[in-house]
Amino acid sequence: SKLQWSTAVSMMVFAWLFAAFWSVMPLLGWGQYDYEPLRTCCTLDYSKGDRNYITFLFALSIFNFIIPGFIMLTAYQSIHQKFKKTGHFKFNTGLPLKTLVICWGPYCLLCFYAAVEDVMFISPKYRMIPAVIAKSVPTVDAFVYALGNENYRGGIWHFLTGQKIEKAEVDNKTK
Repeated sequence: SKLQWSTAVSMMVFAWLFAAFWSVMPLLGWGQYDYEPLRTCCTLDYSKGDRNYITFLFALSIFNFIIPGFIMLTAYQSIHQKFKKTGHFKFNTGLPLKTLVICWGPYCLLCFYAAVEDVMFISPKYRMIPAVIAKSVPTVDAFVYALGNENYRGGIWHFLTGQKIEKAEVDNKTK
């Protein structure tokens, strides 16, 4: 079924309010921002090991990594089952979740480690790597979607070469 315009707008407003909530909490005292190790931009303050930091970190991880990951897993499994029934696979349904885990996983691991141990012994350059990878997610997601979807891939190929991709006829009958 198609997504209704009002539902799409409601989901977009929810996403922006959800992001604003988690962004503002450190400004209001739950969690804390500090410069990243190389002082190029800010992130959560790793040096704080108090209960305020730990509760914010765990809540942030559950509501922004674990729950969205579970939703992605179940949604894409459902899509995969539909593709399996029709025999027409439009894109790799496992790729978005793998991208989330690969890009955000190191940052979450660093934050969890910082909650229980002191991370200051790790070189600032090495502590910067997970943050840079996590910040690359919007670009990576764009490539995953554009190159993983056959319609977009065909459009990109047509734009770059001027040639249309011939689609093979797919028998959608169930056996």
